[in-house]
Amino acid sequence: QVQLVESGGGSVQAGGSLRLSCAASGRIYSSYCMGWIRQAPGKEREGVATIYTLGIRTYDADYADSVKGRFTISRDIAKNTLYLQMDNLKPEDTAMYYCASDPSSEHWCRRQLRDVAFAYWGQGTQVNVSS
Repeated sequence: QVQLVESGGGSVQAGGSLRLSCAASGRIYSSYCMGWIRQAPGKEREGVATIYTLGIRTYDADYADSVKGRFTISRDIAKNTLYLQMDNLKPEDTAMYYCASDPSSEHWCRRQLRDVAFAYWGQGTQVNVSS
């Protein structure tokens, strides 16, 4: 089992920044996909960013078009922590943000912005962006 705990959400004005963190604990896999997914009220879940790790190597991340150039996903392997740096936030970024992970292949990980089929999920952290 893997436990994921998000933090860092809050309320900001448009144009502001937030950094989300996701602390992972429990079973450690040699290869896994991690991602950030968001869900706004009345809307479907949306894959925001994903990143694949094999051993100590982290591959290039994938981003939803809606956040490209504004959000950055990163990992601190030593701390078992996933981050999402969110800059130039917009009101449409308002949502509950979830951290997720899955022991998988890079090929599987590349599909998760679309499929959002992770095995392990955190409880979520709320992000509110006002205009």
